[in-house]
Amino acid sequence: MNGPPIKIGYCLSLTGPLASNGKTARLAHQIWEENVNQRGGLVGRTVQMICVDDETNPKLVAGIYQHLLDEEKVDLVIGGYGDNSVAPAMPLIIERNRYLVALMALAVNATLGYKNYFVMIPTGPRPSEALTEGFFNVAASQSPKAESLAILAADAPFSIAPVAGAKAHASRLGFRVVSEVRYPLATTDFAPLIRDLKAINPDILFLCSYLNDSVGLVRAINAVGLEPKMVGGAMIGPQNGSVKAELGPLLNGVVNYEYWQPVPKMMYPGVAAFMTVYASRAAAAGADPIGSYVAPQAYAQMQIVEQAILGTGSLDDATLSQFTRDRSFETVVGGVKFGPGGGWSEARVLEVQYPQTVVWPANLASGALLYPYARAKHA
Repeated sequence: MNGPPIKIGYCLSLTGPLASNGKTARLAHQIWEENVNQRGGLVGRTVQMICVDDETNPKLVAGIYQHLLDEEKVDLVIGGYGDNSVAPAMPLIIERNRYLVALMALAVNATLGYKNYFVMIPTGPRPSEALTEGFFNVAASQSPKAESLAILAADAPFSIAPVAGAKAHASRLGFRVVSEVRYPLATTDFAPLIRDLKAINPDILFLCSYLNDSVGLVRAINAVGLEPKMVGGAMIGPQNGSVKAELGPLLNGVVNYEYWQPVPKMMYPGVAAFMTVYASRAAAAGADPIGSYVAPQAYAQMQIVEQAILGTGSLDDATLSQFTRDRSFETVVGGVKFGPGGGWSEARVLEVQYPQTVVWPANLASGALLYPYARAKHA
């Protein structure tokens, strides 16, 4: 090895409400770092990833990136997990013309249009619609067809795009919105909200929630006895192994998005070996014990960066950005090509009915939807 290590800086939520997903991404990045250094590093140098805890506090993010660039003098930066860890950094990233591959930051670049931004999230060129398309298409194909829709979402930036997509699909498919409520992120008692919805009795309950919220909402739905025809949609949490274990059968029947599942058509080269290593280390790292939601995308995020560096022989931000715009990449989540705005050129979002049946799209489905929700939850 010649020269100092290539320093790659970023932040993740390693404490606070998003810590489980942050620790999952961190472990995936560590596995990639170890693997790439065992293969001899990149352009003749070892790789050193510098990760700072943003404490799930968006107000800390911009300062972290300024420190990484100005004090740590990192060679490259990447984006952390989710909108809250990425959006606050974007003014500085744009000002410095930095190359940035982010992780699951749904619509951060939608209004910015920054050409050097790329994001690992399989929601394609229309992320607001793609995240929720499967949920509503599945609902529209059921009999008897649902008619009324209630939307219950966290009052947070990440909810804006999924709720907008839900309303667009409702309009397209003829579902009538009878309630739209935002709850504060500090909410811990969801029973009053669910009791209000029981009085309305919607056919579909669309939820957009964080990890802890998702647990509280599912518990309240079961405790209050609300039984819409379909429930779920854009919940962060049910994908997480710890949440699955905590809720157990209470989660049964909920329909929600996922990005990767170990179904035969999604066992891309390298993913089985990576997930085996990940599973062996997850408990010690405090990460999601299953990891199928964040871990493959996080590992693939670094494969993009790796292939861009190897393909150009450079660490120059503009050179890496141009390469990433122009090329296709082979990763543990399959082939990836970026399109306008930095998202994937095509969507690849799944709908899963828990405990774990892929119900959409049809070519990847592992079973049929149990409908309505009351039937599914007691199956």
